[in-house]
Amino acid sequence: MDHNVFKGKWNQLKGEAKKQWGELTDDDLDVIAGEKDKLVGKLQERYGHSKDTAEKEYDDWVRSRG
Repeated sequence: MDHNVFKGKWNQLKGEAKKQWGELTDDDLDVIAGEKDKLVGKLQERYGHSKDTAEKEYDDWVRSRG
């Protein structure tokens, strides 16, 4: 999925993101607002992932969304 499309569909994807990463709060999801860098940063913060691991999780999740 193209990053611009992802950002445009963020409101629809927030629920799926919360299911995938239950540690993310509703406020986190609002702040992320479909921005890859913000989501990767929150994954690092909440889960203690390295940047590479967080980016791989993001990429895998986005790829599974089409």
